[in-house]
Amino acid sequence: MDKTTRRGLMLGLGATGLLAACGNGVGSDGGSRIDARVQSTLDHMYDRYPGTRDLASRSKGMLVMPLVTEVGLGFGGAYGRGALMVGQSVVDYYSAASASAGLQIGAQQFSHVLFFMTEQALSDFRRAPGWAAGADVEYAINDRGEMLRAETTTSLSPVIAVVFAQTGLRVGATLEGTKYSRIIP
Repeated sequence: MDKTTRRGLMLGLGATGLLAACGNGVGSDGGSRIDARVQSTLDHMYDRYPGTRDLASRSKGMLVMPLVTEVGLGFGGAYGRGALMVGQSVVDYYSAASASAGLQIGAQQFSHVLFFMTEQALSDFRRAPGWAAGADVEYAINDRGEMLRAETTTSLSPVIAVVFAQTGLRVGATLEGTKYSRIIP
């Protein structure tokens, strides 16, 4: 390949990269679509699990992820988009992504909401360039039919996760290792 052809190829690749970077969603209807999905998810959660209304009223903020898709075949991954709400207002949009390896096969979709129960937990989340869910997240679980159980120790945790609306061929969902990053939808 001669020098002129390589230079043209490099310029073409650079221009393609710049154009791809311009597809960041500014001016698109991505935000309004996420907003509609967030509201629908909250309506479903409050209707199905009335106890979450109390969690919401006591929380300083909620990250609502309407749909996370998780797939695994040896290696696995998950991705979803949602919104951070403070009070009744959407203040930022986030993506959730995770990767895993090991003995796994299947796919599932689920919704989840992170309730930030303290100002410090909400502030830490908002300031982090990429916040990863770990052992500090407590789960309110659905273990008695349609009743949601959040024990006293759970209700004292800085971050409470509610995972619901699971469908698919994988059993269980965990948010451990999920990284949340702010996005422009």
